Amino acid sequence: MAIRHLPAAGRPMSAPTAARETVTEEPPVKWLTAAELDSWLSLVRLMTWLPWSIDQQLQRDSNLGMVEYQVLAMLSNAPEQTMRMSSLAEVTNASLSRLSHLVKRLEGRDLVRRKPDSADGRFTNAILTDKGLQTLAEAAPGHVAHVRSLVIDVLPPEQLRRLGRAADRIVSRIDISEIN
Repeated sequence: MAIRHLPAAGRPMSAPTAARETVTEEPPVKWLTAAELDSWLSLVRLMTWLPWSIDQQLQRDSNLGMVEYQVLAMLSNAPEQTMRMSSLAEVTNASLSRLSHLVKRLEGRDLVRRKPDSADGRFTNAILTDKGLQTLAEAAPGHVAHVRSLVIDVLPPEQLRRLGRAADRIVSRIDISEIN
């Protein structure tokens, strides 16, 4: 979380330690203004509460978590309702290990099945089953209504468009961040 003011560490460095340290000039921290901090904290609340609320609705109405729903939705839009696990992990922003555990649970419910990729046996495909498609079709109306009530219907079309563009700019910055 962003901090508006942070006091200096105040820890003096001993001469021998200072001599060993490589001197690098770091740019001064550009602290958030009060208005920037208010906007940032609003965004943090949105990032925390919106996924929670969507997950709660999906769990209550469809016995699906938000990421499970996302996996089913991605598969439903893929050619032959099939995707390589590595591609599915990428579009759902899940590690391959996490996705593998999730797909195993979905397999146990007969919503998805896995099989080796016939074009390249080194890869495994996730395939949406008929029951998975039916589960998604039954979950979608309630999910869309909830998303509409939380986001779409509370913003005029122009604000919604600007929000989408701003989100795209932030995501593109995340994509090129050296931390990622």
